[in-house]
Amino acid sequence: MKGQPKDWVSFWDAPHSIYVNARHLDLHYRDTAAGIIGFIPSPQARVLDYGCGEALHADRVAAAAAALTLCEAASNLRARLARRFSGNAKIRVMAPEEVEEQPDASYDLIVANSLVQYLSAAELDRLLALWRRLLAPAGRLVIGDVIPPNVSALSDAVALLHYAARGGFLMAAILGLVRTAFSPYRSIRARLGVSCYSEAEFLARLSAAGYAAERAPRNIEHNPARMTFVARPQ
Repeated sequence: MKGQPKDWVSFWDAPHSIYVNARHLDLHYRDTAAGIIGFIPSPQARVLDYGCGEALHADRVAAAAAALTLCEAASNLRARLARRFSGNAKIRVMAPEEVEEQPDASYDLIVANSLVQYLSAAELDRLLALWRRLLAPAGRLVIGDVIPPNVSALSDAVALLHYAARGGFLMAAILGLVRTAFSPYRSIRARLGVSCYSEAEFLARLSAAGYAAERAPRNIEHNPARMTFVARPQ
């Protein structure tokens, strides 16, 4: 269809209605930043947020670490990040190809939140190998918001409504769900699909990539049906 995004990077790089209003957008990234901070091992840690999106509160993450790299494939989004954090000496913004050029053991914590569902299995395996190379020997990889095969769009909608009720944007969320049903997101998701993994499948994939891993007690994002994994290089 004319004007439709050709892939997920194109979708996220263009205007979309995934976040139903400014409050939803802000709370999402505020909570995500808090989740990342909870995994930072020390104030001396070097952190990579891979596939960071808008990262509105990356300054909070940077304040809890020695350095923060924001990696984003979408070029327009990456330019906004560079402008937003241009005055913060702790934050660097990079394209994926720039991250690939970083030396071995560059990071103590790598976070990939709400990313793997938009990757093919081959893309995921390639990134797992890259992240393992970039992690310090005692570093950790945190992969959040992994979708199990049995989680439906209805379950996602209910989780959003609960989050909206707590966050004070319930009416906007209801209207947003209606908009999303007729938005490019629905058509691109139907066309490209999203990758889903059971807990056992994802742990096995991490193990095959050279990690010792476990599922975290709770997801880094608001949806409790989705999963977060914590892995260390073996």
